[in-house]
Amino acid sequence: MKRLAIIPARGGSKRFPRKNIRHFAGRPIIGWSIAAALDSGLFDAVMVSTDDAEIAAVAEEEGASVPFRRSPATSGDHATLVEVMAEVVGAYADKGQTFDAVCCILPTAPLLTAARLAEGAQMFASGRFDSVFALVAFPAPVQRALRRDADGMASMLHPEHYASRSQDLEPAYHDAGQFYWASAATWLSRASVFAGRAGTLVLDPMESQDIDTEADWRLAELKHQWRKTGA
Repeated sequence: MKRLAIIPARGGSKRFPRKNIRHFAGRPIIGWSIAAALDSGLFDAVMVSTDDAEIAAVAEEEGASVPFRRSPATSGDHATLVEVMAEVVGAYADKGQTFDAVCCILPTAPLLTAARLAEGAQMFASGRFDSVFALVAFPAPVQRALRRDADGMASMLHPEHYASRSQDLEPAYHDAGQFYWASAATWLSRASVFAGRAGTLVLDPMESQDIDTEADWRLAELKHQWRKTGA
């Protein structure tokens, strides 16, 4: 089975400028995603899709390839992940290179491991799923979530669960933001990886951290240190 890893990393991030190459635990954060992909031994190619010369240089230093640059059409604030993936898979197909499985790996996933990528690959290769990705459970029941209005007043989103016991409520999960396995045809179709037969594996909260703020970054560093040293 031929497999391609695509790490999308544009240069124009607004919420967290230059996040994709900011140093995290001793190396550019994108280097951790590249290392997990290379260490897994799963891929015939590990490439970074970027429009940014500095990110391209860092990616190549970390061992990935940058065979072509991302187009302006998929480099803007409103371009979606599936549009980027379709562009890259299509570019390889135009060169006569096809793959049985294509994994999108996010550039800011320093807690990703080669073992989890392999677990996802095995699930996808089973043929039971159209896509495979990782989830993390919400730390508290979403059925008991609150809204807060402009005056600071709180109300329940689902007041029918005011008296429900936590253990009686259905668990809910969110995307871990690490990787997405799918076929080349699925990416080219621009279909959602959450649609169809979407297979999932559940991560421990210490294996994942969304990074959208400085506090998120610090939490990710603490989890990374804990996993490396146990302290």
